Amino acid sequence: MMVEVVYRFENGRLVQQVWRCLRSFVAAGMLAAALATVASIALVGARAADVEKFTGDPAKGQAFAEEACAGCHAVGTTGDSALSQAPQFRQLSQLYPIETLAEALAEGIVTAHPDMPEVVLEPEEIEDFLSYLQSIQTASSTEKLAR
Repeated sequence: MMVEVVYRFENGRLVQQVWRCLRSFVAAGMLAAALATVASIALVGARAADVEKFTGDPAKGQAFAEEACAGCHAVGTTGDSALSQAPQFRQLSQLYPIETLAEALAEGIVTAHPDMPEVVLEPEEIEDFLSYLQSIQTASSTEKLAR
């Protein structure tokens, strides 16, 4: 691989630029594309496995959602959120993978808007709540998650 290092001044600072021959650049690009493909295949498999991972009691999770969250969020399989900025629980996986909520629920979910109370749950409550959330995701949400 041929490498040419060039130094130049930009805004009074010395900047290093590295130029590689085109052949090496193309080879690196092909390697990166191959690695990205392998990573995406692994991610799809991991995401599909994650969809099945929650083993809590969805009924307990639903009871929590109805008690603590329904004032702002649509917590069921139909209906709109009482607060328009609050996402509908059945579509949360369109925003992010449900499993990423576990840590936030354990440490306390805090959002940028002041109306959202801090929510902290125990591990069993988290498993119940995430099991419920998983159970109500719309088809388009779970299809996106499996991609």
